[in-house]
Formats: sequence, C-alpha cells, structure tokens
Amino acid sequence: MFNDEKLGILSEERKNWEEKTLGKSLARGPERKEEFTTGSGDSINRLYTPEDIADMDFMNEIGYPGQYPYTRGYQPTMYRGRLWTMRMYAGFSTAEESNKRYKYLVDQGSTGLSVAFDLPTQIGYDSDHELSQGEVGKVGVAIDSLADMEILFDGISLDKVSTSMTINAPASVLLAMYIAVAEKQGVSADKLRGTIQNDILKEYIARGTYIFPTEQSMRLITNIFEYCSQNVPKWNTISISGYHIREAGSTAAQEVGFTLADGIAYVEAAIKAGLDVDSFAPRLSFFFNAHNDLLEEVAKYRAARRLWAKIMKDRFGATNPKSMMLKFHTQTGGSTLTAQQPENNIVRVAIQTLAAVLGGTQSLHTNSKDEALALPTEDSVRVALRTQQIVAHESGVTNTVDPLAGSYYVEAKTNEIEEKAMEYITKIDEIGGAPRAIDAGYIQQEITDAAYKYQMEVESGEVIVVGMNQFKIEEEAPKGLLKVDPIVGEMQKQKLVDLRAKRDNEAVQEKLAALKTACEGTDNVMPLILDAVKEYATLGEICGVMREVFGEYEQSVML
Repeated sequence: MFNDEKLGILSEERKNWEEKTLGKSLARGPERKEEFTTGSGDSINRLYTPEDIADMDFMNEIGYPGQYPYTRGYQPTMYRGRLWTMRMYAGFSTAEESNKRYKYLVDQGSTGLSVAFDLPTQIGYDSDHELSQGEVGKVGVAIDSLADMEILFDGISLDKVSTSMTINAPASVLLAMYIAVAEKQGVSADKLRGTIQNDILKEYIARGTYIFPTEQSMRLITNIFEYCSQNVPKWNTISISGYHIREAGSTAAQEVGFTLADGIAYVEAAIKAGLDVDSFAPRLSFFFNAHNDLLEEVAKYRAARRLWAKIMKDRFGATNPKSMMLKFHTQTGGSTLTAQQPENNIVRVAIQTLAAVLGGTQSLHTNSKDEALALPTEDSVRVALRTQQIVAHESGVTNTVDPLAGSYYVEAKTNEIEEKAMEYITKIDEIGGAPRAIDAGYIQQEITDAAYKYQMEVESGEVIVVGMNQFKIEEEAPKGLLKVDPIVGEMQKQKLVDLRAKRDNEAVQEKLAALKTACEGTDNVMPLILDAVKEYATLGEICGVMREVFGEYEQSVML
C-alpha cells in the first residue's frame, strides 16, 4: 500500500525518532515492563507504522464492506443500516418462568430471543431420569416435550422474533419442537428465523454435552442442513462455536483456527452427503467470544471473516457470495467475570461489547455482572442490555463502517491472527480433519496448554485481574442472588406424569418405531422426529431411540 521511496523515508525518520526522542525518554525512566503482550500472550511492538503493513494489498486483504474478502463486514452499510440483534441469553427453572423473562427482555428492548436449556435437556434426558436429579432447571430451562415448548413461547409470535437455541446433541429434536409450536400458532416453517447451535465438534473439544458418536452426530447435522434448506430456508442451521473453545482457555488465534477447522468439517460432511455447497453454506453461522483485549478481539473478528471467505471460495469453490460471508453472534466472556467485586464486571462487559461492535458482530449477548456467582437477576440483566444500547446509541462507533480499519496495529494484528489460525488449520488437515484431530486429543491439548500458561501468569501476578489478584478489598457475602427452587424438578416430573396420561401412547410408540427404522437406514430423520414430537413423544424418548441405534460417544483420555 506504500511505495518504496516513501517507506525508505519513514524508516529513516523512525531511526531518528528512536535515537533522539525515544532514547531520551527511556534514559529518564524505563517502560512499565520488559515485554508487553496481548490477552493471548502474543508480543506487542512498541509502535506500529506503515512498515508493518507495507506488503498488504488493500483491495484483496482489506477492501470494502459487503465485498470479498469481507474483512470490513458483510454488509455495505453495517450499523448505519440496522443495528446488530440484541439477543440476550436466558432460560431457567420452568418454561413458565422463562417465558416471563423473555417477555421482560422484549419489553426492555431486546430484539431477539436466545434460549438456555438445562443440562438434562442438553444431553437428551427427561427431567424424571435418574441422571437429571438436582440439575432440572438450574443452568437453563427444562424442556421435556412439545407441551413445555408451547408454554415457553406462549404469547410470543414466532413470525415476529428471531430465536437462537443453544442446543447441540439433541438439536434436531428441539428444532422440531419449535417448528411444531409455530405450526400451532399458524406460522409456517418457511417464515421462521433463528439459529440452532448444533455444533457437536466443539462439545467433544471443550464443553462436554455430547450424546452420540462422531459419525452419527455428523449425520444428524447434515440431515438438519438438508431439511432446512428445503423447508426452513431462513433458519441458520448451525452456529459453529468458538465461544466455548475460548472459555476453555484458548488463545484468540486458536479460537479462530479451531472454529474454522470445525466449519470445514461440517462443509465437507454436507458435500459428502450429496449437498451442493451453495445450497447450505449461506445458512451457516458462527459464534465467537469477546474478551478484554479490545484491539486483539477486533482483529480476531476481521481475520476470521477474511479467512473464511478464502476457505469457501478457494477450498470449496463456492460461487454464491453469501456462502463466503462469515456471519457471527458474539457473547461477552463468561470466563473473564470475577466473583470478587462483581460491579467491575460491568466495565469488563462494556469493553467486550465495544470489541464485538467494532469487530462487526451480527448479534450480541452481554453477560450480567453477577454471572460468576449465580443466574442473573432481572436488574443485572437490564444493566447488561443497557450496555449494548448505550454503545449502539451513545458511543458514536456505529456511525461509520469498520472505524479501526487502517490502524497499523489492528491491520498487522489481523494479519498475524489469520496466519496463526491458518497454521492450526493446516496442522489439523495433516492429522485428517477436525474429527480425527479431536479423537487424537490434539485440539484439546493445545487449549489445555494455553489455559495452563494463562493461569500460571494470573497466579504469579504477571497478568493482573483487577479485584481478584490485585486491588482487592474486604467484601461481604453477596446478597439478592437468583436461585432456582429445587421443587422445579418435582414439578417437571409431575408434568411428565400428566402428559403420558393424556397423550395417545399408541401413536407415540408408532412414531418412535418409525424413527428407529429411519435411524437404522439412511433416510433423513428430521421428518420422523417432527412426527414424534407432534404426538408429544418426550425428548428423552426420542433421544433414547437414537441412543439405542447410534450408541454413545466415549471421550478420549489425554495423558
């Protein structure tokens, strides 16, 4: 972007600055520390100049928003056209309680819903299963059947809202329930907008709510791709999630590299299943974390967009521009929140919100100040939502597209993260792809090593966490935290007793038998799951059939 003559002049001027201005400053006193690093531990130069991005090709590497390689965003006007979706993640206790929280959030200005499910739901067990004991409704809402889903969205018009559901192994079942609720509201499937997370590979890597073995899980995912491309065309069929990879302790570059490697695996599986890349790729979406190092995070999002565009165009031959666009949801970093001085978390979340917006996110959830201690209260959720609204309407950063483009540091860091992420992808390709790299424990080990290094730096005080390892105060025990009443589990059990007494159990068994036959064959199982859901077969019954046919995944042990 700069000619050699002017770069030569800049080089000489830099030397003069270092000798005369910088040298005098350092002689008077040293810098605060010998080495400065990003939140991921990468070295940061004292100063960045045009020399650091001299080899960049503006049109092919930075370019214009809405054009390949989409470094600056996939919409030409970005937030000047419409703001990101303010999608607050919520769900706890019963469907009735969560429905009240959703209506509260909509009243407070939330523009999208995001459903948190409890752990039994996430691993395909009904609330009355012995393994569900003590976990019902705790970290999300308990959904056992279509009856619960009907209550969850009671009074919420599904043709008017966009809904995200954080569900993976049983994603096909929860999507079928959502479609069935919409039909009961008179809303056809082709009108539905939203996302299911549906990313099982990151469950094997970082989160743990898996059910089925790799091959069968990939079959379910591609079945969803195919079904939705024909019946639910506005639905994002997967949210390929770096969020949990970062929560497990990865660096920013690892978050991008491992997430896009998972994305490659899903695209390859869909193509192998006979789908044309441009028939499903436009509905792929991603999910990233937002940490405290604002500029590194902005560079991370820009690098991910550019790298995915190149992968889709060059590796998979996508021709539809929408297939090359990396659209992503962001959640502020749960692992960055502290139980100590929780009010400090409001500031952290504000910085993370700014990073996500400056990086061009399409939707955003902001964590609440008390989430290191408990589920958030209504008051803390409101503050978290207001954080987004203040950034949107008062900060001024939404008034121009990609305002940090051209920053010598941000552009150099974008290049660095893209290069490091691509090195991870290349290594994973050499192993045989993401599923094999997961089975071999490679990705998990890389994350573990990064997490250990960071934790040692925190414990030594090299990395400062305000209020936790420095600037500590004496604090009283927190008050007013939200707690889920243990009676919720008993209430859900009684709901199941009543459901099984009222439904047509013979019809349920017929639908489950048909689903079993489909699982044993090669047909798309989504229509059979939808049929079973409409007869009020429970989540546990449907997943039980699939467990019987597919088996369960056994995690590799790292030594």
